[in-house]
Amino acid sequence: MKKYIFMAFAALAMAFTFASCDDSDVDPGGTVLEDMDGQWVVNVDAVDSLGNTLLEDPYGLGQITISTYNTAANNDTEMFLSDNGNFWNFAFKVNVNHSAKEFAADNVPYAAAGTGNATVTDGKILANAAKNRHGAPNDSIDFKIKFSDDSNGLTYHVHGQRYTGFTD
Repeated sequence: MKKYIFMAFAALAMAFTFASCDDSDVDPGGTVLEDMDGQWVVNVDAVDSLGNTLLEDPYGLGQITISTYNTAANNDTEMFLSDNGNFWNFAFKVNVNHSAKEFAADNVPYAAAGTGNATVTDGKILANAAKNRHGAPNDSIDFKIKFSDDSNGLTYHVHGQRYTGFTD
């Protein structure tokens, strides 16, 4: 008798196991700014007040990776901008005009207390304005950034495209 009760419970447990694995109707959704969020491969150049390039890659960084990502508020008016420690070690919120795909920040602290402030101007993300290395259309990012603690007083032009994962 115990054998039959055990087999009945085992069959019942397996039925619940298989039923609980059905995830065909799950929609994880997205974030409000998912079309502006991402990882970007960019170049950094020094520019004058008119946007003319003074120095290409003034620190010899080559291409670096930066990130834009959603805030916990998940609204369409702000996002984070970070260089992931690859340039000036900045990470801060920027104001967003989602319908125009533009962003800016005015004199915001960019890292640990006491390091300085950053100003971002002319920030924009352009859908399919770049081409990846295989010729497919890709989103581009473009902005200017200035740091209060930059002893050279330079304005930097950060420009590039969304990271695709292709290495060759």
